Amino acid sequence: MRDWVSRLPVNVGASLALGAVATAAVAAGPGQADAAWAASRAPLSRAAAGLGSASFSGQKAFLPAAGLTSHDAVTVAARSAFRRQPPVAPLHRLLPADLLVVSPTSLPSAVVTRIKRLPGVAAADPVDAARIRVDGKFVALLGVDPSVFRGFAAPPTARASGLWRNVAGGSIAVSYTMGKLDKLPLGRTVRVDGTRTERLPVAGFGTVGIAGVDAVVSSAVARSLGVPAGNAIVISAPRARLASLTALVRKLLPRRAAVAALVAQQASAGTPVSTGAAGTGPGTAGSGAAGSGNGPAGPGAAGSGPAGSGSGGASGVASPGAGLSAAQIASFLAAAQSRIGLPYVWGAAGPRAFDCSGLVQWSLAQAGVVMPRVAADQARTGPQVPVRNLQPGDLLFYHTDPTAPTYISHVAIYLGNGLMIQAPQPGMNVQVVRADVGNEFAGAVRVELNVAAQVAASPAG
Repeated sequence: MRDWVSRLPVNVGASLALGAVATAAVAAGPGQADAAWAASRAPLSRAAAGLGSASFSGQKAFLPAAGLTSHDAVTVAARSAFRRQPPVAPLHRLLPADLLVVSPTSLPSAVVTRIKRLPGVAAADPVDAARIRVDGKFVALLGVDPSVFRGFAAPPTARASGLWRNVAGGSIAVSYTMGKLDKLPLGRTVRVDGTRTERLPVAGFGTVGIAGVDAVVSSAVARSLGVPAGNAIVISAPRARLASLTALVRKLLPRRAAVAALVAQQASAGTPVSTGAAGTGPGTAGSGAAGSGNGPAGPGAAGSGPAGSGSGGASGVASPGAGLSAAQIASFLAAAQSRIGLPYVWGAAGPRAFDCSGLVQWSLAQAGVVMPRVAADQARTGPQVPVRNLQPGDLLFYHTDPTAPTYISHVAIYLGNGLMIQAPQPGMNVQVVRADVGNEFAGAVRVELNVAAQVAASPAG
C-alpha cells in the first residue's frame, strides 16, 4: 500500500486501509474480548526470545513511552472542545484483521457480499482509505463508521468511547505515536490536506492497532476530503488458510484492486503466527505487529510492485532467503553510525533527520536493501533471532505504545558488543546506547533480502 499513490485521484494518495468489523454482537465481557484479541496479537514469549540467557549491563536505553501502562493511556479531548458528540454504539467484540483489499476507486458492494460468503471468513467490511497530509506529513488515513470500526482497535483504544464519539462528531483521531511524538494539539485543530484542505479538531491519541494507520476520521469527513468511498475491505478469517483465501478473494476483485495478508502464516501448519512479535521463529519470515510504528507511511516508500503480485508477502506465506552479505552489513552499520547526533523528527526518513524506522530504512538503503517504512512492517522482514544469537545488523523491536501494548512501535539497530543505535524521540538525537532487552522488548529480526522486498512491495507492507 505504501506505493499506491498513482492508483487514487490527484491529491489523495492510497494508503494502508482496513475496515470495520461485522455489526453482529456477541455475548462477551471485557475479559473475554481481550483474550480473543490477544490470541491473534500475542507478544513474543520471553523464553523464545532468549531473554533468560542474556542481559546487558550499563546505561539503559531510553525508549519512547517506556514504563507507561495501558490504564488511561488513551488521551481523549474534553467534550467541551467539540460542538457535537453523536452517540456511538458500545464495543461488542474484537476481531483480528487478516486480509486487506484495497482499490484506487470505490469497490462494488457486491464484492463485499461475495467475500463474506467465502469459507473461513468471519467478517468483511468496507472502509475508506487514502494517504493524506496531516499537519504537513503524509499519513495513512481511514474513514470509518466509529460504532463498527472500533472493534478492530487495540483494547485500550477500542474502549475509549469518548474518542469514538469525537470522531463521529467530525474530528480526527491520531495514533499515540503521532500525537505524542509529533506534538499535535489535543482538542485544537490541525490542517488536513485532501482534495480540499480542512482544519479538524484532534479527537484524541489512541493507536487503532493496524500497521501504518495513523489517523481515523468518520466516513462523512473522509468524503469531504475526497477519499473514495468504500475503496478498501478488511477481512477477518482467523481460522482460514490465508494463501488459499487470498487466491479466492483475488478472483472476485476488479482489475486494479489487490489483496494482501496482514499476518504471516507458517507454510506447513497454515495457522497465523503472532502479530505482536518480531519474526516468526528460526528460518521463517517474521509476521511483525500490526501497529502504527514510529512514523507514518511516507508518500514514496521503496519497493513497489504490481497489484496482487508476489508469492510471499502478498499471499501471507513469506519464504526464507538470503540474508545481508558482510559487505552490506558493514555499509548498513556505517550509514547508521554516520547519522549519530542528527535530530529525531517524527515522520522523517533522512538524510538530516530521522524517526526510528526512518533511520533503519535509510541506512539499509545505503547498502542497497529495500525495506518497508514503518517499524511494524520492518518486523516482518526476517526470522526471529534469540538474544543470545544476536549479530551486528540485527533489528531490535519494542512495545512502547501504551494504547496498544502488544504492538511494535519502536525499532533499533544492533551494533554488537551489547550496543544498539536508535533514533529515540523528539528533543533527542540519533544515539548509541546499551541494547535494551527489558520489559518493552518484543524480539529481534535478521533481515532477509527477498522477504524485505516482498513486505515492501506488498499492499500490506
